[in-house]
Amino acid sequence: MKVRIGANATAEEAEAVAAALAEHYRDDVEVFVGESDTPAATRDGPSETEPEQEYEPTDREDALWDEIEEILEGGPEKYKERLSEQGKLFVRDRLDLWFGEDGLKFEDGRFAEWDADDQLPADGLITGAAEFEGRDLHFMANDFTVKAGSMAEKGVEKFLRMQQRALKTGKPVLYLMDSSGGRIDQQSGFFANREGIGKYYYNHSQLSGRVPQICVLYGPCIAGAAYTPVFADFTVMVEGMSAMAIASPRMVQMVTGEDIDMQELGGARMHAEESGSADLVATDEEHARELVAQLTSYLPNNSDEKPPQTDGKPPAKSPKGIDAVIPDAPNRAYDMHEVIERVVDSGSFFELKQSYGKEILTGFGRVDGRPVGIVANQPDERAGAIFPDAAEKAAEFVWTCDAYNIPLLYLADTPGFMAGSGVEKDAILEKGKKMIYATSAATVPKQCVVVRKAYGAGIYAMSGPAYDPESTLALPSGEIAIMGPEAAINAVYANKLNDIEDEDERKKREQELREEYREDIDVHRMASDVVIDDIVPPSTLRDELTNRFDFYETVEKDIPDKKHGTII
Repeated sequence: MKVRIGANATAEEAEAVAAALAEHYRDDVEVFVGESDTPAATRDGPSETEPEQEYEPTDREDALWDEIEEILEGGPEKYKERLSEQGKLFVRDRLDLWFGEDGLKFEDGRFAEWDADDQLPADGLITGAAEFEGRDLHFMANDFTVKAGSMAEKGVEKFLRMQQRALKTGKPVLYLMDSSGGRIDQQSGFFANREGIGKYYYNHSQLSGRVPQICVLYGPCIAGAAYTPVFADFTVMVEGMSAMAIASPRMVQMVTGEDIDMQELGGARMHAEESGSADLVATDEEHARELVAQLTSYLPNNSDEKPPQTDGKPPAKSPKGIDAVIPDAPNRAYDMHEVIERVVDSGSFFELKQSYGKEILTGFGRVDGRPVGIVANQPDERAGAIFPDAAEKAAEFVWTCDAYNIPLLYLADTPGFMAGSGVEKDAILEKGKKMIYATSAATVPKQCVVVRKAYGAGIYAMSGPAYDPESTLALPSGEIAIMGPEAAINAVYANKLNDIEDEDERKKREQELREEYREDIDVHRMASDVVIDDIVPPSTLRDELTNRFDFYETVEKDIPDKKHGTII
């Protein structure tokens, strides 16, 4: 490098300039004064092999690492020993299971309650960000070794920040819950505050339908802690380990006198079979992770994105067998899984709420690699009639699919909504309304297939022609009617049939009337009147659906200009 400076510069100044430039630019420097052709000073740049001074961490950093190690150890050792007795992992080991050695990106609020009089590492609540199955997400995890995973002021603050940041990033949220609820002796610091524990559920509501919220329960979550799993889009419970309830068994006994244990009150089986609050039940911690890994493969990161597609693969069973699976008699039972397995990609049907409202199947599947939400009547359970629990289950599933841009496939084979005093008391009208509302309000592409019978309001709930499906298809076994032949003949011709004294003649006439009625409701009549779009050879159903979902992928549906509906 050659540099020219003013004619009045001294030799000392030229030397200083040369030294400074050589050090800064790490290059050889020649300094010329005025118009001189001879350099007044030269300086060689530092040698490439000249070693730089190495620095080591100071005692201050070493002390910080010691503090961090202490935090990572969690609560008292005696509580860790109890975890192993219960077959549960320590929370830090649980995070390793979920995210691996390098998956945890960072943790927030690690030093919460560092200066507390009691031993409260991270205030018993870990929050941060991680990579799970190739995607980034926010997470929280209770540390049960710290005050039984209970929630208090600093932990609540961390929880709220995590939720609010998820709203900004549009990334999913994973809740790993193992909490006994709020710390009653510290409630003035977090219970009713504007930014207290009540804000959890406000934030849950803001996140709902924006980003997937998935909750996994690892212990008895009581009172406030039990609301996070029910506010989440998907809840996973671990058999024999998880429980959730509005109050503990001891509190229940105090209030009602009922003597009941935790699993009976709010265990995994109860919520899977009776309340419907558990979407999935895992056998152990590893299985819980596997289930969530499968679940997230169908979901986008947020409501602005499309669900991830994969390479398609053939179904587990040949579509050529669909027609043989479906009985000719409309009242004969069969398992709708047999149809689904011949339509979706092999191994892709991922059923939710399997033990609740069994008359309807809900779950995700892939049709040639494309995720779809499947709502299917189940003739193997109470003839596929729609009971209140099944209607509510379907409504919630449809609503969730619509929120996350997952197309819907309806497979209809139902005598309609169940009648009787029992279902009326269980709110069949209210819950049936929710199912019809969800189907009506969904804006994702919908395909309806009349597999066999679609009677009464069942054709409405299953997205029939009036409910803006992109297509209404039928198999040759299909029937659409106000009611089935037996009920219809009894309603219309009961008196005339009773007037026929000869029993054989009466049965013959009744059979004739049924056959006439079935001709009138056969899908060929519906296709002739263009009520439905097509009658599809069953062996081609998968290909037909593949083409139709592909063609309508970008469809956009207008909705009325309003805040929201009044039906929830």
